[in-house]
Amino acid sequence: MTRSQELYVRACKVIPGGVNSPVRAFRAVGGQPVFVARAKGAHLWDADGKEYLDYVSSWGPCILGHAPDEVVHVVAETAKSGTTFGAPTEREIELAEAVRAAFPTCEKVRLVSSGTEATMSALRLARGFTGRAKIIKADGGYHGHADFLLTAAGSGAATLGIPGSAGVPAGTAQDTLTVPYNDLEGTRACFEQSRGQVAALIIEPVAGNMGVVLPRPGYLEGLRELCDEHGALLVFDEVITGFRVAYGGMQERCGVRPDLTCLGKILGGGLPLGAYGGRADVMDKVAPDGPVYQAGTLSGNPLAVAAGLKTLELLRKPGTYEKLERLAAHLGDGLVQATHHAGVPTYCARLGAMMTMFFTPAEVRDYQTAKTSDTKRYGQYFRGMLERGVYLAPSQFEACFVSLAHTDKMIDQTIAAAREVLAKLPR
Repeated sequence: MTRSQELYVRACKVIPGGVNSPVRAFRAVGGQPVFVARAKGAHLWDADGKEYLDYVSSWGPCILGHAPDEVVHVVAETAKSGTTFGAPTEREIELAEAVRAAFPTCEKVRLVSSGTEATMSALRLARGFTGRAKIIKADGGYHGHADFLLTAAGSGAATLGIPGSAGVPAGTAQDTLTVPYNDLEGTRACFEQSRGQVAALIIEPVAGNMGVVLPRPGYLEGLRELCDEHGALLVFDEVITGFRVAYGGMQERCGVRPDLTCLGKILGGGLPLGAYGGRADVMDKVAPDGPVYQAGTLSGNPLAVAAGLKTLELLRKPGTYEKLERLAAHLGDGLVQATHHAGVPTYCARLGAMMTMFFTPAEVRDYQTAKTSDTKRYGQYFRGMLERGVYLAPSQFEACFVSLAHTDKMIDQTIAAAREVLAKLPR
């Protein structure tokens, strides 16, 4: 038995499923999870000492690579002055100013401790600001595990939300409406069916939690128009895309201005940190200035804020995003060529330094088409790559992330491994 297997047996006795987040359990790909001992740059080492090229990047935050020296140094130095105060610090202001500079739509910013907390708080704020109850989200869009966002996938133009998790009361989800991603007509119909009742529409401007799904031309612009027409707030969940597809997130690339933006992952530089921000008149409704309550003992934690500030400073260096784009294109193009050479039908979606290779010949434009993927074949591909020292997301419906620590040589090694694995997959 390997050390990872021993740890998994031990973990299952004290942790549900042996993991602290479900996807880590490898249930979607078969086998048992790898327990990580350490990481540096673009590599992980498991508890048995095996080395892996990492394309999970802690699900996105490690855009600089693991444990970058400059970030580790500033966290260590900050810790000498204290790890948490539950009181304001100057660096919190600096980070809020940095967010506003990157995202001009975020006229005011509130720091929290996770992406889930950011989206939950932003939507509470939207309801408080508008005095309305209903929320629209995309089928397959994941915005954290707040009760009212865990709704089942809808069919047709729109469906009333029903609980998608045990323990969520039906009444909690009844005001969450679900529409297909990339479906403007369905979204328009949903607004019409609930005219005057919708507080906000929340959307990942590039879907990342059904795998990477790109918005069709005009889709985000159309959502902006619908929200304006119906007096609802447009909320961009840029927890994944923020500082990744561009320094200013997807809104910088597409030019669409949301009313509220949710951030996380990269913002914390590898430590737990999130934020939501937006129009000043909306944000002024947050306590203590307004009636919408939200609080957190560790909000603006000094270690996370210091790591975030240093990460953003390094990302502002000239040529950063050009390098990420080039490396990701190298990987994406190489994997597409490898699948074509092997005769394995796939569809690759990529924007900036995030991508997903779906094991389906269909164009993936929403959750329904994403679900045409052959998840059994993806599991075989995943296990083959893992054996060859390449660590991919243990789920077909997740993103692959390229970091600044990756090199062309590493990517060539990854493509070579993929060619070997794909050639052995059953046709």
